[in-house]
Amino acid sequence: MFRWFNSDKGSAVERFVQRDALKPIELLPWILAIAAYYVFPSYLPLGSQILLTILFAISLDLALGYAGIITLGHAAFFGAGAYAAGLYALHVTGEPLSGLVVAGLAGGILGFLSGLVILRTSGLTLIMLTLAVLLLVQEFANRARPITGGADGLSGISMKPIFGQFRFDLFGHTAYWYCLIVLFFVWLFALLLVRSPFGRALTGVRENVTRMHAIGAPVRRRLVTVYTISAVLAGIAGGLLAQTSQFVGLATLGFERSGEIVIMLVLGGIGRIYGAFVGVVIFMIAQDTFAKADPAFWSFWVGLMLVLIVLFARGGALGVVDQALRWVRKVRR
Repeated sequence: MFRWFNSDKGSAVERFVQRDALKPIELLPWILAIAAYYVFPSYLPLGSQILLTILFAISLDLALGYAGIITLGHAAFFGAGAYAAGLYALHVTGEPLSGLVVAGLAGGILGFLSGLVILRTSGLTLIMLTLAVLLLVQEFANRARPITGGADGLSGISMKPIFGQFRFDLFGHTAYWYCLIVLFFVWLFALLLVRSPFGRALTGVRENVTRMHAIGAPVRRRLVTVYTISAVLAGIAGGLLAQTSQFVGLATLGFERSGEIVIMLVLGGIGRIYGAFVGVVIFMIAQDTFAKADPAFWSFWVGLMLVLIVLFARGGALGVVDQALRWVRKVRR
């Protein structure tokens, strides 16, 4: 395939191709997700929530993990997508796929407009501005009661069957497969994005923005672009929540949601697409388990788990796996 290169160039290109090629181990999350449908049929509603939260975490990882955009207001795009999908279902049509498009557009427009302003800054100022955007959007949703339902939320959402065939049921069968398929396509898109030259440039911006400016790279344009893409994906995740739960409340725009999704990425590993899968599963299963075992103080145990991982597992759960693999290689040598 690369015979027209000399041997050195050919081997270098082949190494890049092999590094970016899809590996069999990368199919493991999908095998587990399909198996979970049959093994845990009574937990499908929770499974749907986990899947759409993974999508939300992937959207944040593109901005935070790959581009280094530190944000505490990512729930603004998630909530914008949720409200857009809910209003679309209430006043236009309950067709799910077009509703997801509307949700993504709502998140993307908000991300693009806010990104043009806040990405002129960095550091603590950027963090505060992302939080300010979230608070503004949340207060707007609270005040616009005739449109959003205010503190009572947006209820009465009714969804049509997907493709006119697959009806949403109380047991979450359709919702689970719907979320899984949407997540698969988002994962595939994100994987291609971060392994493209654009994705490599984002990593360069994260590691050394001064050097990227020095070589003439359009840093701000790339940051706005990835921030907008990230917001689109977050809006789609919010749209999935509105469609599968058939309710949208102010909690979708809460700071808690933004904070939790950052925690999930830290648990799994920031700057690695699969960190979203691992971190979300660990956090949500731990939250559900601790809440059942100790309803009053479950948050203490979740916090303790996070502290231990931060102290002893650099790079999150995937960092632990990397350390274990390095140790195994060292022993073999």
